Amino acid sequence: MNYISPLTALSLALLLSACGGDEQNIAQTYGAEPKLPDPERGLLPSMKIAEPTPWGDQVPTVPENFTVTAIATDLKIPRQTLVLPNGDILVAEGRGGNAAKLKPKDVIAGYIKAKGNTSVESGNRLTLLRDADGDGTYELQTVFAEDLNAPYGLAFHDGNLYVANQDALVRFDYQDGQTEASGPPVKVTDLPSAINHHWTKALTISPDGRFLYVGIGSNSNITERGMEAEVDRALVWQINAETGAYKPYATGLRNPTALAIQPGSGQLWAVVNERDEIGEDLVPDYLTSVQEGGFYGWPYSYWGKNVDDRVRPQDPDKVAAAITPDYALGSHVAALGLDFSSEVMGPEYADGVFIGEHGSWNRKNPVGYKVIFVPFENGRPSGEPMEFVTGFRTDDGKTRGRPVGVTVDPRGALIVADDLANTVWRVSRNQ
Repeated sequence: MNYISPLTALSLALLLSACGGDEQNIAQTYGAEPKLPDPERGLLPSMKIAEPTPWGDQVPTVPENFTVTAIATDLKIPRQTLVLPNGDILVAEGRGGNAAKLKPKDVIAGYIKAKGNTSVESGNRLTLLRDADGDGTYELQTVFAEDLNAPYGLAFHDGNLYVANQDALVRFDYQDGQTEASGPPVKVTDLPSAINHHWTKALTISPDGRFLYVGIGSNSNITERGMEAEVDRALVWQINAETGAYKPYATGLRNPTALAIQPGSGQLWAVVNERDEIGEDLVPDYLTSVQEGGFYGWPYSYWGKNVDDRVRPQDPDKVAAAITPDYALGSHVAALGLDFSSEVMGPEYADGVFIGEHGSWNRKNPVGYKVIFVPFENGRPSGEPMEFVTGFRTDDGKTRGRPVGVTVDPRGALIVADDLANTVWRVSRNQ
């Protein structure tokens, strides 16, 4: 069997992505009713290397009346963060994944994605940050727990600290003020990981602490490995915190990368990364409420009932049942962070969600690479997204950072994990 070499394939990909530079590039659309273009198929999708460069003495750009500072550096791939009741911050550090490449396209995409990521080895740990006097300087940076397996999602309730590794949901006993885990974690339940194409396991917990919700991504773009590889994938699990028993809560979510509970209503929300290879402006990644028992289309359809004719066999009944998401974020922005805001962020940002957009690798004109704010009204998304933290990607195509998790600190700040610069940023409101 003849294989295309990665170098030859890369050259071909770059050549193809350079062709047709003046062709129409439909603007990204946002909101509840995005205008979707027709699907486009080609030999290879457009691919663009992120070209990492250091921040140096630069910092991200934030709105007037806010200040941004780096509160932790030299981390080992910070992904998600959690503010504990005493104000300490936990940072999950690591990178996972375990899936064979199926096509030359996968080899090329893997090479290009890797060029836009940090070369630091996976931390497989939790780091604790402490600002004891509340002056915005975190004088303590220490390892809270190590020897984890690509930790990602974090949740806390009543002395129980939960961590979603790529292969299992685990629990630590936690006492207020603790700076180091008192022992190894207890396994709550295994998570699907035999093949781990989308390895991140998003996590949140119900307000009463009874149920945990874990987002589990698909093992393919559109079932290239067969449906048998997608058992217990592309969904959200509801897990009993006491017994570890689980059930599918919602399905058809290709890659739910961050989850959050809406204050007041208790409604579960998610950001989801959608499918590739049908155009630079398809399919929108999205923000959506997650309905118990709901089906959101993958793999048979996208953005509700738009059929993906690449999938075989088709399933018209599934398509007919598909729920249209609440809010389009734009195609390929790679939303990886989600948290609800509150009054501590000021009146303009009091009602809505912050979303960390890791950034595209498969568009000629890159998108994402920023933190946005989506305003809410009457409990639902309303209006255009607002840029909140930018400057991660420069005008000359260099990439200083890539935002992942976002967490609102009750003291009046947004915590942003940057897994390219291996930095945690704090965007504080000027009082």
